[in-house]
Amino acid sequence: MSLSTPAAEPRRAVIGIGRVAMWKGGSVWVGRDTGQARAHSHHAIQITLAAAQPFRIRGAAAEAWHQTSAAIVMPDRPHLFDGCGHTVALVFVEPETLAGRELVVRHRQHDVDLLGDEGLAARTAALLSVFETRGTDAALVQAAQRIVEHLSAHPAGPQAVDPRIARVLDRIREHPDAELPLAQAAAIAHLSPSRFRHLFVAQTGISFRAYLLWARVGLAVARGMAGGSWTDAAQQAGFADSAHLSRTCRRMFGIAPTMLARGRGLKRLQTAGQGLR
Repeated sequence: MSLSTPAAEPRRAVIGIGRVAMWKGGSVWVGRDTGQARAHSHHAIQITLAAAQPFRIRGAAAEAWHQTSAAIVMPDRPHLFDGCGHTVALVFVEPETLAGRELVVRHRQHDVDLLGDEGLAARTAALLSVFETRGTDAALVQAAQRIVEHLSAHPAGPQAVDPRIARVLDRIREHPDAELPLAQAAAIAHLSPSRFRHLFVAQTGISFRAYLLWARVGLAVARGMAGGSWTDAAQQAGFADSAHLSRTCRRMFGIAPTMLARGRGLKRLQTAGQGLR
């Protein structure tokens, strides 16, 4: 359902997140009391899901919000999201995977597309049940992957890019915190640096450096949500400092890392000015 833009945006300025779990080629973020994120874009496809109560979402260029319980956002498309204080799951799928490529083919006509699939509600309920009952990360990932596979008719993990680029992506995903200069990445792909740079963009749609940042911000969020300090998480993920992580996270997710809270008792910060700058 499409709604007119309200006269004033909701007062919630942050998002609370309960848990983050990752797999090669994707991740799942689930939390209560989810609030509003500013306009942002990221490299992964975003599948946004709720159970009993809807959220709001729209493309950054659109004037109307959609109120829905299931939507998909295409990669690198600016958008806004408001969880309306409800429990929401975000499933991220990298477009370099077979599942990601199929999702892009099916939904690329829209920045944000609503999902009305009849089989999705039960799978969403199963995912949120794992979160509510404090299931393992493996169970959370499995439930999220079932949603990806249901929507794409492809397994969630396998890649769909040139094998030479796939080797580099595997290296980044396995060691996103490790230094990997472009020349070294090109050597892994058995290409010259200039040829590698061109082929990487052609296969992924973004630059090698941009992909490294995407992988590292995901790692930093996962480590911060696991209980470490955000300063330590930034350093462990290869960021120059916590401010660099904060800028990157704001650009990709519309929030600062310190606006994320782990566990069942989510802490909601009151203003976007609080947190890393």
